[in-house]
Amino acid sequence: MTDLERTPILRVVPGPTDINANGHIFGGWVLSQMDIAAGVVASRRSKGPVATVAIEAMEFIAPIHLRDLISVYAHVERVGRTSMGVRIEVVAQRDLGQTEVKVTEGLFTFVALDANNRPRSIDN
Repeated sequence: MTDLERTPILRVVPGPTDINANGHIFGGWVLSQMDIAAGVVASRRSKGPVATVAIEAMEFIAPIHLRDLISVYAHVERVGRTSMGVRIEVVAQRDLGQTEVKVTEGLFTFVALDANNRPRSIDN
């Protein structure tokens, strides 16, 4: 799939309350957006509820600025018996959409949950 064919799972504009003392967006806010998008993808793949159990890799590449439009892309990278790894990439559009900057990426692990919130098998 080319970049032009990708569809973001989540698009959001950070607000003034999301800014830290340096004038950039809080890292925790970015992680939250990534977790939401990855959870959507993991839930769809497992056909049910999931929980984040680990962030295996995370890299902040560039800061996010106020008024950036954030696109969060996510796809299932690997599937095990009860868990899966979801690769996430966050891209910021700046200058009224004239500039795109990859700002962060990561690999989150989710486990599929049953009705009792216990791990359940993912039908491969």
